[in-house]
Amino acid sequence: MKANQADFPVRTLCKVLHVSHSGYYEWFHRPASARAAANVVLLEHIEQAHRASDATYGMPRIHAELVDQGMVVGRNRIARLMRAHGLRGVSRRRAWCVTTRRDKRQRPAPDLVQRKFAATAINQLWVADMTYIPTWAGFCYLAVVLDVFSRKVVGWAFGQQQTADLVITALNMAAQTRKPRGVIHHSDQGSQYTSLEFGARCAQMGVRPSMGSVGDAYDNAMAESFFASLECELIDRRSWKTIAEARMAVFTWIEGWYNPRRRHSGIGQMSPINFEGELRAAAAGQCTGAEDGLTKGCFAPVDKPPQAPMKGPSACPQAGPLDNPAPQHADTSQTPTGVTSM
Repeated sequence: MKANQADFPVRTLCKVLHVSHSGYYEWFHRPASARAAANVVLLEHIEQAHRASDATYGMPRIHAELVDQGMVVGRNRIARLMRAHGLRGVSRRRAWCVTTRRDKRQRPAPDLVQRKFAATAINQLWVADMTYIPTWAGFCYLAVVLDVFSRKVVGWAFGQQQTADLVITALNMAAQTRKPRGVIHHSDQGSQYTSLEFGARCAQMGVRPSMGSVGDAYDNAMAESFFASLECELIDRRSWKTIAEARMAVFTWIEGWYNPRRRHSGIGQMSPINFEGELRAAAAGQCTGAEDGLTKGCFAPVDKPPQAPMKGPSACPQAGPLDNPAPQHADTSQTPTGVTSM
């Protein structure tokens, strides 16, 4: 009615729509409800979070972002506002360029993972793979190494050829930054990973290579999932004239977005760096933190109060004063026999 009232009288429009003109004017001058006003403020926060994610976040990650900001809001409400204003996340594509070529002359490593992509700490299990990145100057390739526990990219390399040197460079970066002991490195049976050079480097570093079957994406599902996110959030939405531009874009996405800021449903909608940081803080608190003057981790359960040791100091490496009470000295007013008083 407001759009057509310049051409037709309001009373005529109300009559056609079967509403009273007094009711229309009352609705027109009525202030916005509290719910509508709150939706305006909420929409601003939603749009801000959506822009900060480079328009890649959907409702679940937007909801986690707002919860971290201290807002109490339902998931359905966020989904409704995003749908009404045309805000949506990105979807994934199907790859058509083959990057896994098996060398039948090389013997692959055994599958130590068996599709069980689970770890209880960092540097227990790494997954690795390669993908292609198209540019105007031709294809270039990216090799990555991910920590299964935190989803962090611990090593990556960028090059113009699919060679063993590319995956070795990514492995070197991961080993230098993490310094693992006996970590499992799981990949597909690409010729780069079955090469003698890569096997020798793994043996030199103490890394245990593992490889899935041929032509089965489920055997390296976590690495495939990472590349699906990279492709739909970056590669499908950008084009680069030079390889240098593509390299800088990949660097910015991994080191400036994915590791420090991008949220993952598998680790409680946290970023890999924040997830590892909280784990380190929790571990440090258990070892050195104190509450009410009592050192954590050194006392018996609540139903069994702590008892003083019978002999010698407490065996607990985190023992405090209450675990090792000071010895009771005799009265010093009486000088022991054979000792001269100073």
